[in-house]
Amino acid sequence: MNAEAPDASVETPADPGRIVLLTASHRVAPGLLSWPAWQTLHAADRVLCADRDQPQLPYLREAGVHVEHATPSADELVADCAGGRTVVVLTDGEGNAPLTDGLARLGGSGRVAMPDLELLPGSYDLPGARLLDLVQVMDRIRRVCPWTSQKTHRGLAKYAIEEAYELVEAIEDGDRDELREELGDVLLQVVFHARIAEEDPEEPFAIDDVAGGLVEKLIHRHPHVFGDETAETPEDVHAHWLRTKAIEKQRTSVTEGVPLGQPGLALAAKLASRVRTAGLDVPLPTGDPSGGSIGYDLLALAVAAEANGTDPEAALRAAARAYRDAILAAEGHAG
Repeated sequence: MNAEAPDASVETPADPGRIVLLTASHRVAPGLLSWPAWQTLHAADRVLCADRDQPQLPYLREAGVHVEHATPSADELVADCAGGRTVVVLTDGEGNAPLTDGLARLGGSGRVAMPDLELLPGSYDLPGARLLDLVQVMDRIRRVCPWTSQKTHRGLAKYAIEEAYELVEAIEDGDRDELREELGDVLLQVVFHARIAEEDPEEPFAIDDVAGGLVEKLIHRHPHVFGDETAETPEDVHAHWLRTKAIEKQRTSVTEGVPLGQPGLALAAKLASRVRTAGLDVPLPTGDPSGGSIGYDLLALAVAAEANGTDPEAALRAAARAYRDAILAAEGHAG
């Protein structure tokens, strides 16, 4: 028995085509698109963009891609793709919510054959890309905000100390949300000071200079990572760090670079660490009994703690927190 021939009166559904939503990050230099993005743009039947100021447009035109200024509705876009056509819609990095919502509603209605919908990232943010946003926001605030625009390095110094202590508190509390926020506050101090430094008439520098100097320092002080030296233990790494730092600083005393304004216990421990690392034999001073010796007693305790691998400042802070809890309990505050 012969197979029946297909009924010529039955119409084969037309190819509904393809919609490509092409996104590009504003944090990446315009024109630096991925190869799949360029292939799609050159092969498309139409390329649409609603924003006349889209930074990619000059580069697309230079590459021979014709871009039309248009804001099509979901219905119009679907109709334009009929017959197997490909239409590319260029959007920003956040996408085009009104258009995608309209396409979702249209597809859910079942009234039309929907084209293939593809979200194609034309460029990707690298790790740290949001730092570019931070620099831009800080720049605008510095220029426009009446309070921020008047601040100086000296006027901000106390905030750097406060934020550093709040970061330490978040670490000790183990609060991850608080830790993330306090890290941001410390980072703000860095960006703020770097932005102020740009305005110095004699020795200006910017955040890129700060970051560049830090990159060079990290590379130079990690020859076991970026060079030919080897380090098998944390002690080896520390030795590398000390050697390269000594060469860089050319210091004549182990006390150089130790900030005297830090809390007393931390200062005592830092000096003791420098003495121990340098192999010096420095007897601890003793106080005049008539004038009180509590400071010298605390010095001896701090030096002993440092020698045992204990941070005396952190240890005292932990004890003080326990004392605070005892005070709260005595006052009748549960927890």
